[in-house]
Amino acid sequence: MRLRDLLAYDHIVVQCHDSPDADAIASGFGVYTYLKEQGKTVRLVYGGRMAIQKSNLVLMVSTLQIPIEYVEELDVPELLVTVDCQYGEGNVTYFQAEHVAVIDHHQVSGVLPPLNEVRSNLGACATVVRELLQAEGMDINDNKRLSTALYYGLMTDTNNFTEVYHPLDRDLQDDAFFERSMIVRFRNANLSLEELEIAGMALLGYVYNETYRYAVVEAKPCDPNILGMISDLMLEVDSVDTCLVYSVLSFGVKISVRSCVMEVQASELAEFITDEIGSGGGHLEKAGGFIQKELLDKAYEKYHREKDVGSFLKWRMDDYFDDIQIIHAREYDIDLTGMEMYRKRRLPLGFVKAAEIVKPGSTVCVRTLEGDLDIQIQEDTYIMIGVKGEIYPNKKEKFDRSYQVMETPYRFEGEYAPTVKDMVEGKNLPLVPHARTCIPTGESYIYTKRLDHRVKVFTEWDDDKYMLGREGDFLAVRKDDLHDIYIIEKSIFDKTYEKITIGKD
Repeated sequence: MRLRDLLAYDHIVVQCHDSPDADAIASGFGVYTYLKEQGKTVRLVYGGRMAIQKSNLVLMVSTLQIPIEYVEELDVPELLVTVDCQYGEGNVTYFQAEHVAVIDHHQVSGVLPPLNEVRSNLGACATVVRELLQAEGMDINDNKRLSTALYYGLMTDTNNFTEVYHPLDRDLQDDAFFERSMIVRFRNANLSLEELEIAGMALLGYVYNETYRYAVVEAKPCDPNILGMISDLMLEVDSVDTCLVYSVLSFGVKISVRSCVMEVQASELAEFITDEIGSGGGHLEKAGGFIQKELLDKAYEKYHREKDVGSFLKWRMDDYFDDIQIIHAREYDIDLTGMEMYRKRRLPLGFVKAAEIVKPGSTVCVRTLEGDLDIQIQEDTYIMIGVKGEIYPNKKEKFDRSYQVMETPYRFEGEYAPTVKDMVEGKNLPLVPHARTCIPTGESYIYTKRLDHRVKVFTEWDDDKYMLGREGDFLAVRKDDLHDIYIIEKSIFDKTYEKITIGKD
């Protein structure tokens, strides 16, 4: 997406997520500034339960003269642009709009509108906005208030630049002409005395699980960004691998989640904790969520728990770690006992020769319905597109054994047109225009079993991030490669595989 694509609309609202942090405010300010300079009628807003309270953010907004508004209601705009969040997510107030656009750097959580620019490989949304502005010939350094805001947004979202990995993030860090005195003021206004007391009391009252190396911490009601700061401090403890910090509010419970081990993705843990009682998500290492009070009350009754938030959350944490199996496919010797043999139905699929769209040796993020995989592209890498739009990698040798190439043009019928993300250049690469049609030969077999517990699989393709299998999904392994182990989501399995009765030998 280009920012110029937004100019087709005249009355535009730019919306940050609820309780916006510095990155959201700065990113929204960047989009607002561009649209304003193009003569559009535009507002910069956010919703939620409360207005900005954190002292450094209040100072940032006033000093940089950022025209952001706290709103509880909104007249239906011609175009609503969500920034540093995705429309329909639990952390952004839902407002109706005639058209929607999304600008973000988090993992994709659902179906995106046609107008979107989501770069999950970047450390901050400020970097995304800076790149979009540059593409329109707009130099952020021509507006020192804007360059200072974007610099500060990147700084705060990457833990004072300690989590800057992508060269585009480094470019923003190095190139921005920021007002140094303002950054010093913002940094030194990060905590009020009251917030310092809240953080100190919270850290003194931690609950620690030695077996699973996690901590649960309660903080008094405060700005949600303080929860994140407490989480970051807690995770610096050498014996803590994951932590959950929460604050009980009159209308629910706000949580902040952190992880520093690859076996636990913070976003997935936040989703697990809030499942059926709220919403959660975020990054691999940092996430957050909200638990609705009325749903929590029902959960107490459903699970026969006493009405104590801390005990309930600790129980959820224990449940997360108790009922899990972790498989590292490269070293795992799978037991085929109780597994049944299946093969793919002869349904048309799509495939793309990866080297035709990505330079061999490049690393891409392949997005699947089961999770994200980081893959280094080789000359023989094929990317398959399943019947529901799921994506999975293959090698030419396996492809030639398992599929027959068809002359019929490929036709995609899923809800979400799949893409891969070039991890170096940060570009979204559409697959469908490059896809051809193939049909399984019926000569490729897998062993499967239905899961009755949660399983995390670190595949041969990606040993840094896992595929998550839930109860009812299927654990699968190729008959001709017992280390090619992966998860098949249950609705996909039922539609694309058929049972066979030949022997296993």
